[in-house]
Amino acid sequence: MWYAITGYDNADSLAGRGTARPAHLARLKALHEAGRLLLAGPFPSIDAEDPGPAGFSGSLIVAEFNDLASAQAWADADPYMAAGVYRHVDVRPFRKVLP
Repeated sequence: MWYAITGYDNADSLAGRGTARPAHLARLKALHEAGRLLLAGPFPSIDAEDPGPAGFSGSLIVAEFNDLASAQAWADADPYMAAGVYRHVDVRPFRKVLP
């Protein structure tokens, strides 16, 4: 089943994002290579493709896991959590309808 993982950034998390980003992306690439990643990306803090020093307010990942517990465990182990980028992560089942 698909799960929507929404990470909510702490204030001033841009530096931590930069430090933890390679490990964060490696996990996403592994999901993608396994055919289990639907989409992933950050929420810019301002209305701009590149928010610059304004940074990001969080991220959205939609990926396939066996169950909610597995999705939550994967989210909890994200390098952004360990680096203090995310203050909270919400994991919910997601039903893809379109396209």
